[in-house]
Amino acid sequence: MTARVVFHINKEMMTMLLEQHIEELRLELREAIDPVERREIEIELELARAELAVIIAEQDGWFTSEPPF
Repeated sequence: MTARVVFHINKEMMTMLLEQHIEELRLELREAIDPVERREIEIELELARAELAVIIAEQDGWFTSEPPF
């Protein structure tokens, strides 16, 4: 039998992790020279910023990701 590990991360912890990830991506983007690598980092950065925006909107009550039914 394989052991399962379950991580429970609250929204505040997720927000901090995403903010740290965004900062790391910004630093990585600043150093990237290759156009393909830069584009990949830009896409990942855009996704991380969007995910952070959704979490903040949920915390502020602007948005809910749960189904309406």
